[in-house]
Amino acid sequence: MKLKNCLLLFLAVMLLCGSVLVDVGSADSGSKRHKRRFLPPVDNALYSEECASCHFLYLPGLLPAGSWTKVMEGAEDHFGEDLALETETSTEILKYLKANSAETTGAKRSVKIMKSLKGETPLRITEIRYIVKEHREIRSKVFTRESIGSFSNCGACHRTADKGIFEEDDIKIPRK
Repeated sequence: MKLKNCLLLFLAVMLLCGSVLVDVGSADSGSKRHKRRFLPPVDNALYSEECASCHFLYLPGLLPAGSWTKVMEGAEDHFGEDLALETETSTEILKYLKANSAETTGAKRSVKIMKSLKGETPLRITEIRYIVKEHREIRSKVFTRESIGSFSNCGACHRTADKGIFEEDDIKIPRK
């Protein structure tokens, strides 16, 4: 009888360990589950270098290809700034953004973004209905805090945004 109980306990522990290992593995950014659930992180050095020097590095999966095209075609007046990008640089960045845009990722959040657009081509991520809806409970005054600056500074509150993870558990809204 003792041997049988020991074997059952051993099997239970092995099953538990196996399920923990499967769950831990699914959090890996290369896993299929991660790719379906979260946005792909930025993996283009040129885009990172050119864009992150001025603002949060927006993940391409947050906008559709048409929006990225409008953003890059307006580089001489990029929200009040002239990006002064070489044509080759601009072309390469746009190619990357379009290849990884909201309609190409298959990520849960990108799918929700695309559904909320209803054919629109917004210039700003903060104009997307789905994004606005997700932030509806946050007072507008919060976004003017010094450590946040504006609604467009995703990384100020979404601590894992650079990894494509925008889960509620990973949000920390700065107090000041």
